[in-house]
Amino acid sequence: MSDPAQTATEEELPAPHPGLSASEVAERVARGEVNDVPVRSSRSTADIVRANVFTRFNAIIGVLFLIILVVGPIQDGLFGFVIVANTAIGIVQELRAKKTLDSLAVIGEARPTVRRDGASCAIPTSGIVLDDVIELGPGDKCVVDGRVLEADGLEIDESLLTGEADPVLKRPGDAVMSGSFVVAGGGAFTATKVGREAYAAQLAEEASRFTLVHSELRTGISRILKYVTWMMIPTAIGLIVSQWIVQDHEWREAVRRMVAGIVPMVPEGLVLLTSVAFAIGVVRLGRRQCLVQELPAIEGLARVDVVCLDKTGTLTEGGMDVSELRLLDGAEGGGEGATADGAPPAAEDRQAYVRHVLGALGKADPRPNASLQAIIDAYSSPDGPHWQCTDSLPFSSARKYSGAALRSPDGESSTWLLGAPDVLLPADDPALAHVEELNAQGLRVLLLARATRGLDDPGVTDGVRPTGLVVLEQRLRPDAGATLRYFAEQDVSAKVISGDNAVSVGAVAAKLGLTGAQGPVDARKLPAEREEMGRALDEGAVFGRVTPQQKRDMVGALQHRGHTVAMTGDGVNDVLALKDADIGVSMGSGSEATRAVAQIVLLNNSFATLPSVVAEGRRVIGNITRVATLFLTKTVYSVLLAILVVCSQVPYPFLPRHLTLLSTLTIGVPAFFLALAPNKERAKPHFVRRVMRYAIPAGVIAGAATFAAYLLARHYYTGPGALDAETSAATLTLFLISLWVLAIIARPYTWWRIGLVLAMGAGFLVVLGTPWLQHFFALKLVGATMPWAAVAIAAVASAALELAWRWVGLRFPA
Repeated sequence: MSDPAQTATEEELPAPHPGLSASEVAERVARGEVNDVPVRSSRSTADIVRANVFTRFNAIIGVLFLIILVVGPIQDGLFGFVIVANTAIGIVQELRAKKTLDSLAVIGEARPTVRRDGASCAIPTSGIVLDDVIELGPGDKCVVDGRVLEADGLEIDESLLTGEADPVLKRPGDAVMSGSFVVAGGGAFTATKVGREAYAAQLAEEASRFTLVHSELRTGISRILKYVTWMMIPTAIGLIVSQWIVQDHEWREAVRRMVAGIVPMVPEGLVLLTSVAFAIGVVRLGRRQCLVQELPAIEGLARVDVVCLDKTGTLTEGGMDVSELRLLDGAEGGGEGATADGAPPAAEDRQAYVRHVLGALGKADPRPNASLQAIIDAYSSPDGPHWQCTDSLPFSSARKYSGAALRSPDGESSTWLLGAPDVLLPADDPALAHVEELNAQGLRVLLLARATRGLDDPGVTDGVRPTGLVVLEQRLRPDAGATLRYFAEQDVSAKVISGDNAVSVGAVAAKLGLTGAQGPVDARKLPAEREEMGRALDEGAVFGRVTPQQKRDMVGALQHRGHTVAMTGDGVNDVLALKDADIGVSMGSGSEATRAVAQIVLLNNSFATLPSVVAEGRRVIGNITRVATLFLTKTVYSVLLAILVVCSQVPYPFLPRHLTLLSTLTIGVPAFFLALAPNKERAKPHFVRRVMRYAIPAGVIAGAATFAAYLLARHYYTGPGALDAETSAATLTLFLISLWVLAIIARPYTWWRIGLVLAMGAGFLVVLGTPWLQHFFALKLVGATMPWAAVAIAAVASAALELAWRWVGLRFPA
């Protein structure tokens, strides 16, 4: 029967608010009442220039360069030009990365729907003005503060701001906080605070900015540089005293040799190469339509050992198709199918009736999800009978069902629920047997059931009468299987975590070849205690019927057991887990909320892009570890040589130009190639320990052998020009040892790595064999005995390096 009061109420419902007019928007823009928070994906150009120019070591090197300009000659100041070149390279590469990030950010930027002049239109977030009417639907992020104007089952999750786990049901007049997001229902709200007045918007701006901090790599390098700075101060004082006062050098010569001792201690190119490696990684990933919202995410994903995957939108494509509608025994046909004498309606009438109900349910939701959209496509027809929706309950990931109160064309009122069969029905219901059969085939099944209670009744699912099963086919992503195989080969465990039926999810995962998919787990049976849950997660691979809060708990349980966890997803139910995971990865087509909290956004919606991100991270970490060993070996031998010179009270063996030449050929040029080379080594923790365990013994051997060659040369050479001959012998020794360190670091060998080492050796031979270069670098080998002795000392030192390398690998494994 029709309810006249209810009909009257529906007729008196106010028309939707038309929003601001064009003139009202113009007035607010003129007053500056606009959402002008500059949301940037990257640092500004000024920030990039400042960060590359005004560094601690640029300041040190700059002062030393100015000193050399005073005392001369200019060739002893070559290190200053190297710093200028390094800084310029760093700026150019980061500006390239900024350009890539900014262009990708425009593609992935949220465009809220705003009502103006009675029409809805999508505009950039910065285009919102005070008092704008902003429409909301599932997955939409609230971009400014406001007050609810219209609500249709509107549920908003404010947990990212307040910590409150449960979604909040909003009614007209309730406050809306920027940074929260819609989990169910829809509505509209009026903007009451825009721009910098919305505090959460400021937090979002800060969170989305390009950053180079909070990575183990950069933190480790900063710690090393701090130690180097403290070592430089006493070393500089000791060298000044030794060279000027004790050795009684002419003050210009004393200053030059003091500078020569200090400059090589500075691993100036290490910071540059780290920034360049990250920046080039951003550019490479940008070409694959991958937006890296936080730069260390490249490094972080390379360290991941567990990746949690949401099935829908990740392993399967977003769309679905209805493959079958099965009516259940005893299903009602409703008024439309009933015969005049009350006999059960014919099967075809029952089918038609249920189809009409499904079509009406689809129309009742203004923002249908993929499942409901498939039902609309199959059963909603503009030419069909007109069913009226008098009340609705939007779909929620926590509930696992949606509902609507409908009035048929003949005036019959009924309440229907559509959702997960195992949630709507008791465990012993015979209909679940059909569901299990279908789920085992990888099909998704929804139950249509008639409710006996109102939608606002907490027990609305009690006593429902099952009517039919809607069978949906999911479209597998063609690249998902290969991506899962890649993770398996890389020893990264894949966990499929879905809100769907566990058997259905397991069948889909099995089709894609996921190991462990044959034993799917119903998450409702998982233990709540973190340690026990983590143990169960380690043992299983597929988990179904997972609630949004459970996804978050599962990420926490895996982290508690020492795993580095990545979470992928595209739906609003993934937001909490994405936020808590070590690395959150969102699809570009996902909800605004998921894109806002993820560190990596796959704008091409391709799960197959993830291996590229992992590969970039491994390239950066592995290569920076290699080149850091080169740079810090130089720092160690420079400190040791300075200490030995001060203690022995002998002239410092090198001028700045000698060490500039050595650094360029054995560190600077090869490090640049090594830092950008392919590298598939799995990322390992403890960066500082792994670098220093090789750099310290290598630096000690190089420094001790070079000093031994220098002392031997001091005893061999006498008379005028002896110091130049001694310096040349020491330079030859140190070059050969440093070249051997490079040869070790370059392993495993490829043709270009061998060519790189040989080219650097050839470069030194060119300097020794070209008269004007000999003069420029003050290098001339005198006689044959001492040069060959230097080669012999270098050979012994290289053998010691090989032994030390093997011993360290066994004694201090990474």
